[in-house]
Amino acid sequence: MAYVSPMPLRFSAALTFVYALGYPIGALAVSAMPPMVVLVFRFGLAALILGVWAGLAGVTWPTRMTLVHVLVSGLLSQGVLFVALYVALEHGAPAVLGAVVISMNPVVTAVLGALFLGEALTFLRVVALMVGVAAVLAACATRLLAVGGIDSVMWLLVAALAGIAAGGVYQQRFCADVDFRASATLQNAACVAPVVVLASLASVTVHNPWHAAAAVAAVVLLNATLSMTMYVRAINVYGAASVSMLFCVIPAVAGLLSWLMLGQRPDVGTAAGLVLGAAACWLSARASGRQKRQHDPADDGRRQHRVDAVHQASVSG
Repeated sequence: MAYVSPMPLRFSAALTFVYALGYPIGALAVSAMPPMVVLVFRFGLAALILGVWAGLAGVTWPTRMTLVHVLVSGLLSQGVLFVALYVALEHGAPAVLGAVVISMNPVVTAVLGALFLGEALTFLRVVALMVGVAAVLAACATRLLAVGGIDSVMWLLVAALAGIAAGGVYQQRFCADVDFRASATLQNAACVAPVVVLASLASVTVHNPWHAAAAVAAVVLLNATLSMTMYVRAINVYGAASVSMLFCVIPAVAGLLSWLMLGQRPDVGTAAGLVLGAAACWLSARASGRQKRQHDPADDGRRQHRVDAVHQASVSG
C-alpha cells in the first residue's frame, strides 16, 4: 500500500472542531435572517474568497463538459446540502440532529459508489449501512414520536444527506482531476443564482443586524472557507480513510457545541444515535481501508517488482 502519513492529533482535533462548529453557527445564522439570504452571502463571499486564492495560485480552470460537471457537483454537494439543512434548522431541527444525519455521508457514499462507480459493496459496508440507519432512527426517535411520523424537517435532512453523498460520488466520477481551489470556487458560484431566486420568493426580515452579521461572517470564514480548505487538504495529505474516521466524533463535538452555544441538550435517543453513528462511520472507514489495501496499484507495482527481481536473480544464479 502507498504510504500515507498519519494525521497529527493537533490537526485532526482542529479540523473536527471547525467542521462541527458549522452546525451551531449555521443554526445561529438562520435564527437571525432567512436561510436563503444567509446562503446568498455564504456562497457568494466564499466563491469570491476562494476565487482570489485560486487566481493567485495560478490554477488551471476546467472548461467545456468538465466545467459543467463541476457545476453539477456543486449544486448537489453544496446547494442541495445547505438549502435543505438550513431550512431544516430554521424549522426547529436541533443542530446535533443535522450533524448525526449528515455524518452518515461516508456510509451512503460507499453504497452509491458500489452502485455507480463499480466499487465492492462488502459485508462490512452493508453492516455499516444498517448501523447507520439505526443511528438516524435513534437520533430522530423523539421527533418521530412527537409528530407521529416523518415530518418535513426529517425529509429535509435526508435530502441534505442525499445531496452531499450524490455530489461527492459525482465529483469523484467526473471531476477528480480538477484542482480543489478551482472546484470549490465554481461549486460555490454555481449555487449563488438558485439561492438568489429562492431568497426573492420570500420577504427578507433581519431580526438582529449585528447578530446576523457576526453569524454570517462565521459561516463564511469558518465553515465555507477554513473548514472546506482543511478538509480537502486533509484528504490530499492523509487520505480519505483517515478523514472519514473524523465523522465518528464530529457529531458528538457538534452536540457539545450546540449545547454550549444554543442550549440544545441532546436527549437519550440523540445520545444513542451519536454512539451508533460513530460505530457506522468506523465500520465504513475500516471497509474502505481494507478495500484500498487489497486494490492499491502501488502494491501491485511493488509485487510485480519483487517477482521480476526474484526471476532476475534466479536467471543470474
